[in-house]
Amino acid sequence: MANPHNQHKPFVPPDMKMAEFTLRAVLLGLVMTVILGAANAYLGLRAGQTIAATYPAAVIGMAVLRLFKGSILEENIARTVGSIGESVAAGAIFTIPAFVIVKAWTRFDSFEAYWQSSVLMLVGGTLGILFVTLLRRVMVEDPELPYPESSAAAEIHKAGQRGSDAAATLFQSMGIGGFIYLLGELKLFSASKDFLLHVGEIGKSTVKLGADRILNVGGVSKFSLPAISPAYLGVGYIIGPRLGALNFAGGLLAWGLMVPLLAYFLGPEISKTLPPGSGVEAWDAISNQIWRNIVRPIAVGGMLVGASYTMFKMRKALASGIGRAVADLKKAGGQSEAQDRTQIDLNFRTVFLGLGATFAAMIALYNFFSGSIVAAVVAAVVMIVLGFFFAAVSGNLVGIIGSSNNPISGLTLSTLIIAALMMVAIGVKGITGVAAVLGVAAVVCVSSAVAGEMLQDLKVGHILGGTPRSMQIGDFIGVAVASLVLYFPLLLLHMGNIKEGGIGFGDAKLSAPQAGLMAMLSQGIVGGDMAWPLVVVGICMGLALILLQVKSPMLFSVGMYLPLETTFAIFTGGVIRWLMDQARDKKGFNDAQKARVENASVLIASGLIAGEALMGLVKAGFNIADKPLATLFSFFNDPPTVAGLIVLVLLSLLMIRWPLTKAGDPNEPAPPTAIM
Repeated sequence: MANPHNQHKPFVPPDMKMAEFTLRAVLLGLVMTVILGAANAYLGLRAGQTIAATYPAAVIGMAVLRLFKGSILEENIARTVGSIGESVAAGAIFTIPAFVIVKAWTRFDSFEAYWQSSVLMLVGGTLGILFVTLLRRVMVEDPELPYPESSAAAEIHKAGQRGSDAAATLFQSMGIGGFIYLLGELKLFSASKDFLLHVGEIGKSTVKLGADRILNVGGVSKFSLPAISPAYLGVGYIIGPRLGALNFAGGLLAWGLMVPLLAYFLGPEISKTLPPGSGVEAWDAISNQIWRNIVRPIAVGGMLVGASYTMFKMRKALASGIGRAVADLKKAGGQSEAQDRTQIDLNFRTVFLGLGATFAAMIALYNFFSGSIVAAVVAAVVMIVLGFFFAAVSGNLVGIIGSSNNPISGLTLSTLIIAALMMVAIGVKGITGVAAVLGVAAVVCVSSAVAGEMLQDLKVGHILGGTPRSMQIGDFIGVAVASLVLYFPLLLLHMGNIKEGGIGFGDAKLSAPQAGLMAMLSQGIVGGDMAWPLVVVGICMGLALILLQVKSPMLFSVGMYLPLETTFAIFTGGVIRWLMDQARDKKGFNDAQKARVENASVLIASGLIAGEALMGLVKAGFNIADKPLATLFSFFNDPPTVAGLIVLVLLSLLMIRWPLTKAGDPNEPAPPTAIM
């Protein structure tokens, strides 16, 4: 078989001299990696979702560097560095909050939490880059891996003349998203509204159990209007109506069936604990406690099955990735030194020295967590072995289905369970064992996320003619900066939530569903502290969803875990996307126009998400400074709900009509489609 490298012709020939690894490209990438990473941290903690950063980073980098007459290879470096922060954030939010939830860290606002978070992110990101460097040549050049998102991003760079318009759309939507969120925080309109639903009368409604026993029952639940949130609407807009409906269905099951049913039968006993004369309003807090302490563990069981089912559906791709990992490493190690610029990687000796240093550092860190050198060595071995295999698997999956569909949480869950069982086998228990397990999971999670994102970017560079070594060095810098900085958005959100009267990570407004899953499983296996009967109920529910051929049991279960106003808003975003698609189809656009509308819709949704996320971090900063925005500039003490509905309608019209204006001339060639 011919070597695919011999058949490949990069956009920029290897012998052409062109500016590439420049200070301005790296600095622009670092700014984007912090901003996009912080936005994804916000979104992941609040909605359990993240957005792929490759496309926004490509558009922004291209537009900014064109102002300075930058080259296409500089754009490639800026995008590579700019998108890596999103993967570090995705890995971090799935695991770092779990340390706080299980109380392995008593305080998150401490230097100890900062350096441990930063080290876990830095080591995980470094491992991902080192592993990918070993596998880069064979995986990027594999003709069986199409890398759909990479191909689209590369074509966007090639079609750079459209960059300024795309960037303007992105920045404008960011401004709109941030402005609407700010108006809600200033109480110009009601951004959320709950209604207490009283079902029956406590102690007077009856159910007959058996021949003679009559049970006095009654119940309450809450219903919520969709949150007026540009970020949630943007998420629903991207994932579409089908997945948005599935997510909302989980919320309806939780708040429309489980909470009122449990309150209905537990009502007489619960009412005994309330102060005399308490009305129905007192049950608001009770319904929240039922959801948090009973329904959420059931949702965790469903998420466990959902993650496992995702892995099962990808079993052939996973087996192929694991089987090829060692073979690819042998091939990579046997290749001669590259003769042209587009095949120059970091020196393999440097890579293996880096792996050795990282392994030693992790033994020291895990020993700090567990207080046992044996446990530390075991944890480090699990981390390095699973980290390598899952980096290869992650890269393989990204090459097939793209990074947006990469099941990072499923890979991390597998790591966590293996590490937890090993901790139990060697006798490490309690909070120290839980911390060690979460440490392994955090490193592997960040490593897998970074590996997938980096391989995607390396494929773009392969198509454009970039130098792999320059991209690898750029990603090292990006990971280092992201690891040192992304703790602060997490801290802002955590402490800001506490200042508002919440509990920080795990609160209804800062749900962090994946971290909650990791926390509960690590506590349950190592710490022996899990509501197993409720988790088993959730497992049975997840199996029932699979038998019903539900597309994503994981998304359904996450919907149960999130507040109803969040899932309702995501569903509303999906409905808005459906309405936009219907309007687009009625206009009779050709394929080229449809592609431009699709690209614009993704940019608009991404901008709305990023705009709210950045303004949300600003709001959290004001909360920490004891100067909440609502007390400084609020318009109403009781903001009108009708005004919120008007804002929702106006935003919906904007999200429907704006993309349609980007259809362009039917005679223009079709642009590359943005695959998110």
